Amino acid sequence: MGHAHHHHNHKHGHGHHHHFLDGDSAIGWAVAVNLALTVAQIVGGLIAGSTALIADGIHNLSDALALVLAFGARRLARRAATPEWSFGWGRAEIVAAFVNYLALIAVSLWLAVEAIGRLADPPQVAGGLVMALAGFALVIDLATAALVWRQSKDSVNIRAAFLHNLADAGVSVAVILGGALIWAFGWNLADPILTLGISAVILWHIALEIGPVFRMLMLAAPPGSDPGAILNALNDLEGVASAHHLHLWQIDEKRVAASVHLVVPGPDYLPVTRAAKRMLSRDFGISHATVEVEPPNACADNLPDHSHA
Repeated sequence: MGHAHHHHNHKHGHGHHHHFLDGDSAIGWAVAVNLALTVAQIVGGLIAGSTALIADGIHNLSDALALVLAFGARRLARRAATPEWSFGWGRAEIVAAFVNYLALIAVSLWLAVEAIGRLADPPQVAGGLVMALAGFALVIDLATAALVWRQSKDSVNIRAAFLHNLADAGVSVAVILGGALIWAFGWNLADPILTLGISAVILWHIALEIGPVFRMLMLAAPPGSDPGAILNALNDLEGVASAHHLHLWQIDEKRVAASVHLVVPGPDYLPVTRAAKRMLSRDFGISHATVEVEPPNACADNLPDHSHA
């Protein structure tokens, strides 16, 4: 515990302090600008009669929300662990990301339904206004991506937000082109088609990103880990007769935890436990291991009712 606490202080110590403040203010600006942009695009979309513009606005809103969540969760994740919250608040980011994705899925499906309703009889759209607002959005997206880029190396959520911004810039380019088609040729069908495209882009993103987040929530083994190899390595340790009941999970993006039972025939089990923890940390990057040692044929989980097991 003392070690973990020291590590925590060291990690967020004075050396990094100004870096966090920088990062926080950059993200604060990015959020403010994106929220203003969302309002402009949704209002503009209603005036221009363009669902594509509203869809682009929602995509921007999703970015702003991703940033708000990343920002809030990152502040929470810095809180020290307490006896009640023994893992600290590191998982706040994972929960935040998951909630964000679920909300986005709902909005994308709603936009797609709206667009499908418009395909049969596309309404008039003010192409010029659409082009102007989508052009404005493109500038903001690129500016936000630039603001967030430096922080995106540290956090899964902020990285997701950065990728969304880049995707948004692409979406805004598409909306500009759609506006141009409507403005030049009166091709109003471009608008619902684009709306469906944008919904598909949002859903495709979520499909790529929700997996790892869901795995962490479900306490699954970290992606790329090999529980079989870990059990084999533990079995091969000197003094270990067998290893069982291995659980692997991710506390948060950076910390992996394990618990395992080792059957140790000899009386002197402390070196075995030490060796096991050292090996798990060195070979598998597991910093948080709980090792239970048992004499042969006496797994505590199987006593007392089926002690023959």
